[in-house]
Amino acid sequence: MLQLALNNINHIIQLIVVINAFFAVIVVFHRQRNIAATWAWLLVLVLLPAVGFILYMFTGRGMSHDKLFEMGKADRIGIKEMIDEQRKSLPHLEHTAVDAITKDRQQTVELFRRLDRAPLIRRNDVTIITDGEEKFKMLLGDIAKAQHSIHIEYYTIYPDNIGTKLRDALTERAKAGVEVRVVYDAFGSHGISKKFWRTLTNAGGEAIPFITSTNVIARFRLNYHDHRKIVVIDGKIGYTGGFNVGDQYLGRSKKFGYWRDTHLKIIGHGVQLLQARFMMDWNASTPKPQKLAWSPVYFPAPDEAESGSTSMQVVTSGPDSDTEQIKLGYIKLISDARKRVWIQSPYLVPDDSMLTALRMAAQSGVDVRIMIPHMPDHPFIYRATQYYAHLLHDYGVKIYVYQNGFIHAKTMLVDDDLSSVGSANQDFRSYGLNFEVNTFMYDSKVTEELAKIYTEDMDNSLLLDNETIKSWSLWLRFKQRFSRLLSPVL
Repeated sequence: MLQLALNNINHIIQLIVVINAFFAVIVVFHRQRNIAATWAWLLVLVLLPAVGFILYMFTGRGMSHDKLFEMGKADRIGIKEMIDEQRKSLPHLEHTAVDAITKDRQQTVELFRRLDRAPLIRRNDVTIITDGEEKFKMLLGDIAKAQHSIHIEYYTIYPDNIGTKLRDALTERAKAGVEVRVVYDAFGSHGISKKFWRTLTNAGGEAIPFITSTNVIARFRLNYHDHRKIVVIDGKIGYTGGFNVGDQYLGRSKKFGYWRDTHLKIIGHGVQLLQARFMMDWNASTPKPQKLAWSPVYFPAPDEAESGSTSMQVVTSGPDSDTEQIKLGYIKLISDARKRVWIQSPYLVPDDSMLTALRMAAQSGVDVRIMIPHMPDHPFIYRATQYYAHLLHDYGVKIYVYQNGFIHAKTMLVDDDLSSVGSANQDFRSYGLNFEVNTFMYDSKVTEELAKIYTEDMDNSLLLDNETIKSWSLWLRFKQRFSRLLSPVL
């Protein structure tokens, strides 16, 4: 009797495995995706019957079309007209800016225009910020002076000391009659609740989760996050880059120590591009029937006397498009490089196209350097980062491992005149799963300043060499290789 029961259990298990494998193939191949992600999901689904399907349902499926293209409603109700109005009013700015850059860079400008409708705007003053204390001192100071509107969008806003300080500063301005709107990613903002925002909302401000944070269970959107960092004050001052809102980003975490990041404060016409992106994200996320529309109050003409000399394009990407605009921009920049490509990223999990571009550049004599952290904040991703660091080292890329705390900067410097600072990491998630924003700047002075910062960071880094790689244990190598197999779905 016992033997019969065991045989029946064995047959049931075999049947489950067969059915699981059959449906795994159907489910994964039903949706078009890159081959690496396909094989990674097949591995998860086959090795983890039933559990793998649960993971896939919440993190592997694409965004539902009904809500995905709700993000495009903003275009249909006025945002497209807003952008068109900007272009009509600033044609001389864009034309002059294009004339001021080299022919190779004009091709890059055209690429971003076609991929993301991103105009090239000149006359921007850019301040580079690398320290959390400095960033929030500047930000809170500008918020205190706001007269009309404050628009904020972050992946992470923690309800800790600096998060509370930011909320209270926003509340004070809301009480003074300033329009305050906050969009945050609920997944990235652990511990945030409506209760935290009550003082702000009672004062007339608004705080809402990004569209992918609503009904995540019913709509299976756990894998899509608003990773953008945008602040626009009175339509005149903009902040964007890598810093989130939380005490750890000010170096107050024992785990991470000093937090090295890169952020930008922008004054000039480029702020209008950040404003447009915020308004589109707000309109897609707000439950209210009325949406934000173009108004000269939100898009005031910058003071030409205060504007600087940096030309820029603000480029966004996310799962609402299959173009992967920022990643293609990275590849274009790497392919066009003649002297150097210097990259900083906390995660180094590139896909095959990015690997090929980096390898070609390095083996063509271009000085390719990549700086990564010496500690993990996500174990699997860090082991995959180590694997790809080893691989790129073998290709001739110089890998620097930052030692002075945790480096979270997402920067790229190309030759002497082009640089990128933003929210997008060098990994599968930033390429296609997260909603990201990067600023691409055509300015030798900004590039020189970022290169100086990079060189200073090298003084706090160790160069990955053969001896270090040989010292890695077999167990560590196994973890690196296993994490690499899962990298397309991490």
